[in-house]
Amino acid sequence: MSNPAISFTNITKTFRISSGKKTALDDVSLTIEQGSCTIIAGENGSGKSVLMSIAAGLMDCDSGKVECDSKLGLVFQEAETQILGETPAEDIAFGPVNLGWKKEQVTQAVEEALQKTGLTEKKDYPARFLSGGEKRRLAVACMLAMNFSTIILDEPYANLDLGGVRQVNALVQDLKKEGKTVIILTHEIEKCLGLADKFAVLFQGRLVFDGAPADALKQKLEQWNIRNPLVHYDSVKDLVW
Repeated sequence: MSNPAISFTNITKTFRISSGKKTALDDVSLTIEQGSCTIIAGENGSGKSVLMSIAAGLMDCDSGKVECDSKLGLVFQEAETQILGETPAEDIAFGPVNLGWKKEQVTQAVEEALQKTGLTEKKDYPARFLSGGEKRRLAVACMLAMNFSTIILDEPYANLDLGGVRQVNALVQDLKKEGKTVIILTHEIEKCLGLADKFAVLFQGRLVFDGAPADALKQKLEQWNIRNPLVHYDSVKDLVW
């Protein structure tokens, strides 16, 4: 039986630009199951971030319907813009404190989030000096502390070295084991496709593929300006850095 975390039905979104209007999303329908890892791929401007911003309540769609059965946490591409505390511990505590949680609840939530994201040893370290991968893990820790059950990662591999990519992928694997729903927005599918249960492609605001990762690799991904990773790898299971 289907158990969706998010259902998009006929989502349309346009923006006004100097020359008129630009359609960011064109009649997009997509279902994401609870506890799954879904990769939504597409070139810059394909509509990935707009779709997830609508899901997270950061903007409205022009038409269509979004149904969410869980609390959504969105980690932006520039994760450091979400850091509000001087240290990881302070940053993670910010949300629960502002929600009015009791001190004991905040302390427990912070400690658990630090442990789950592997940041315990850096809880009092200056947050601005964390690596790119650590900043993304910190952003996820903040979501976990506030009990978000769906985590959206927007271009999580941008500007990361191999070590940073592996940190992010290890975190995704841990989130899956916990039963969290994970959504990865990326055009770098060679780094993470092996983690996915579902794969979708947006191209010029339209949903052009929605299915299993193995089936996606049988498509001509280049027609949607996505590199086919099988040029360098043999199968889906190899596509985890």
